[in-house]
Amino acid sequence: MRTFLYTDDGVTIDSVYNPGAAVYNASRPPSVDLAFVIAHGFTGDVDRPHVRRIAEAFVQYGAVVTFSFRGHGRSGGRSTVGDREVLDLAAAVAWARQLGHARVATVGFSMGGSVVLRHAALYGAGEMERAGRGQEHDGRTEARTDAVVSVSAPARWYYRGTAPMRRLHWLVTRPEGRLVGRYGFGTRIHHREWDPVPLSPVEAVPRIAPTPLLIVHGDRDGYFPVDHPLMLAEAAGDHGELWLEPGMGHAEHAAADGLLARIGDWAVGAAG
Repeated sequence: MRTFLYTDDGVTIDSVYNPGAAVYNASRPPSVDLAFVIAHGFTGDVDRPHVRRIAEAFVQYGAVVTFSFRGHGRSGGRSTVGDREVLDLAAAVAWARQLGHARVATVGFSMGGSVVLRHAALYGAGEMERAGRGQEHDGRTEARTDAVVSVSAPARWYYRGTAPMRRLHWLVTRPEGRLVGRYGFGTRIHHREWDPVPLSPVEAVPRIAPTPLLIVHGDRDGYFPVDHPLMLAEAAGDHGELWLEPGMGHAEHAAADGLLARIGDWAVGAAG
């Protein structure tokens, strides 16, 4: 099933729903009430092969919602590189619940990894408790998440410590870079700087509890070195779990099938 969702700020989000696998390994049946909502990395979109591979892996464990962030693929708007994208994820999670799924696990990669952390801080069980049990909080109850997996995410903003991140900052901040983004990568990037600067991932993590949190990172990530996941894990404390993967690089392309299977198993157990 494919449709366009509308975010709270009026952006159209191209979204795809895949029900749990009809044919599956009997030792690992999909959970009919669990949906995975996948948040792709920067310059990805719902039709990219690496995003479809992730969806095919998780459909063995439950239903899967994939979508293109604003400014990516057929979605409207322009990319804000992780800021307003929280609204895109919230729309996708709410759609999964409207389709009848009582449990939702969000799984994000790179930029999407930072988005699932901030989304969980704003829409998770902890925020619901702070707003008051049983009360609606700006319509966020429907968009809440039950488990969070952040893969290859940054811990802090404006990081330029690696060559790939210096190239990315050129792409985002320079007019000629944004032209390359639009015509070379199919990504329309907003020209305005953040104002205000959004809550950083490491600031968001302590607010996620008690929602279960898994942080996954490769020890050969060329974008964000291991101090990023270590900062996130420290901020999470006892409620977070860190998997530092030997030999793994960055994000979707580096996530092996075995790792995706382990994440699927973790999410089925963690989402309650």
